[in-house]
Amino acid sequence: QVQLVESGGGLVQPGGSLRLSCAASGSIFRIYAMGWYRQAPGNQRDLVAGITLGGSVSYTESVKGRFTISRDNAKNTVYLQMNSLKPEDTAVYYCSAVIVRSVEVDSVRYWGQGTQVTVSS
Repeated sequence: QVQLVESGGGLVQPGGSLRLSCAASGSIFRIYAMGWYRQAPGNQRDLVAGITLGGSVSYTESVKGRFTISRDNAKNTVYLQMNSLKPEDTAVYYCSAVIVRSVEVDSVRYWGQGTQVTVSS
């Protein structure tokens, strides 16, 4: 079994910072793409930032210059550093990873349980 466990969400004032972490554990052979998604009430779940196994990154336009995604392959962990937070960043943030459990099976996308980020004064 594979689990993704997120941490680091919370309440922060506009302009503040938070750092989200997501650690993958279990039977893992290799982790390919990792990413962070967010979902606000009444909205669909959208990709915020992604990072490949090789370290190539991508961001949705609204967070460019404010958020930084990174990963530690030795720890099977992905991070999202969020700076200059705005009220519109308020959402449940989910991490996701494309994981291969062994050379004999195909990759599967796994999801974390989600962590609430609230930006409010």
